[in-house]
Amino acid sequence: MSTTTPATSPIQGDLNNTSSVRVTKIPPIDSSYATTTLAIPASSDDPHIRSVYRPFLLPADSACSKHDWVASLELSTVLQLSSADIAKNGRIKVLVLYGSLRERSYSRFLAFEMSRLLWRLGCDVRVYDPRGLPVKDDVNHGHPKVVELRELSKWSDGHVWVSPEQHGNLTAVFKNQIDWIPLSIGSVRPTQGRTLSILQVSGGSQSFNAVNSLRILGRWMRMFTIPNQSSVPQAWTQFYEADSGEGLNGRMKPGSLRERVVDCAEEFVKYTILMRPNWEVFGDRFSERRERERREEQGREKEVSEAELRAKKM
Repeated sequence: MSTTTPATSPIQGDLNNTSSVRVTKIPPIDSSYATTTLAIPASSDDPHIRSVYRPFLLPADSACSKHDWVASLELSTVLQLSSADIAKNGRIKVLVLYGSLRERSYSRFLAFEMSRLLWRLGCDVRVYDPRGLPVKDDVNHGHPKVVELRELSKWSDGHVWVSPEQHGNLTAVFKNQIDWIPLSIGSVRPTQGRTLSILQVSGGSQSFNAVNSLRILGRWMRMFTIPNQSSVPQAWTQFYEADSGEGLNGRMKPGSLRERVVDCAEEFVKYTILMRPNWEVFGDRFSERRERERREEQGREKEVSEAELRAKKM
């Protein structure tokens, strides 16, 4: 009589439930993409857009660009996906927001690193400068900085939000930007259907209060927030100082925290590629269809009433 030997199990059991994990196929690495960049060439870029909205770009032929860690990353899978998507749908348009006005702002440093990653992956990246944006009120809707922010949001396919954590939550600088972006402007929804990547920096130990709040905000703004996120603790230890050497000031140091930022950039591009062609479908809501029907019915009833009133006067 034959017996079957049961599979051995760890002494503590299968704590991570690995026995139920679905088998997945890992895409092969294509070495031909080792040094590939899909970035917009300077010769093809709009000079005004480049000077105003791309402060993350490194000077050409400088120590900054020669030692750029982003340029040497293995990103073959997402580069292939992005290359095909650009040919079919054009470049992904990304608005990047950060939440600090400090001269040495770590949320800005992190936003720039994320921008460089997305830039290499072929995105049209524009970083909004929050300096000069008035505090949210009911009278400054025509302010140039407010109009600029809203137009950038309408232009975008997705957002990247980077906020410091202060007093256990978002900074006022960051929240003020979101407060100026309405859920709707007439028939246009500046954020609905956009993808969103969220990141935070903090001065102390690792926390997730800011990214949790960002995730709530994203849901409220009807955006699709990617599952991954980045929280950088003790940010002052994770970025090079000004005296660290030429081309290193403000750049993120190597390590697992930097690798998580790369994960966020990859995942953001992948999700946007999948979702961007289906915005109309995702934006089609039963409740809004019913509301349109009610308004149309009210319009028809009004027309009938006005016609009857005119007939009586004749």
